Amino acid sequence: MEEIRPIRPFVNPSLLEASAPGPAPGLVWYAAYGSNMHAERLACYLRGGRPVDGARDYPGCRDGRAPERSVPVRLPGLLYFALESRVWGGGMAFYDPHGRGTAPARAYLLTAGQFSDIAAQEMGGGPGADLDLGTVLRTGRDPQGPGRYQTLVCPGTLDGVPVLTFTAPWALAEAELNAPRARYLRSIAAGLADAHGWSGRRTAAYLSTRPGAAGHWTVDALLAALASRTGG
Repeated sequence: MEEIRPIRPFVNPSLLEASAPGPAPGLVWYAAYGSNMHAERLACYLRGGRPVDGARDYPGCRDGRAPERSVPVRLPGLLYFALESRVWGGGMAFYDPHGRGTAPARAYLLTAGQFSDIAAQEMGGGPGADLDLGTVLRTGRDPQGPGRYQTLVCPGTLDGVPVLTFTAPWALAEAELNAPRARYLRSIAAGLADAHGWSGRRTAAYLSTRPGAAGHWTVDALLAALASRTGG
């Protein structure tokens, strides 16, 4: 049976005020809603390397340790695909926290420094500088730049620890939607299977109805693509 961990509504969480008993201060939950739900994919950001079917090598984090824990969660909001990925080709996954419904995700318990380095690599940079999390922890949102993944979001807390993710500064209604490639969807599907135990059909039914994928991917076509190990 699928385990869904609840996320408490945002109420001014603080990195320095994790509720006891719980993880040591300085830890955050990184909520991955795209290909980083797959632990092997996330490992390329942590330790360095190139993901299967990807087109880029990642330098890794300053601290390459594995997450202390990971749990399946649902984020309030909507997943959609837009723009053009330099790693996978086709549309990239973005998260609109104000969209209708919920988005399945996987929360990894990391240090704030690891979260900062993952965010930097998502923007094509490298590790080395800690993000200022003050605003996002006070207000729930902080557009730190115009880039694709430079807007920080804190949708709530889990076990007293802030849940953080990053997305685009625009809303779904303003997005340049673009269909994702099969290789990218396979990575997301692997994460949904690992974290939530979803079947291929349930995954295909979900992903094929996300904005950007809808109208391009049918459930059967996506199911066939997920079962294939080759092709874009």
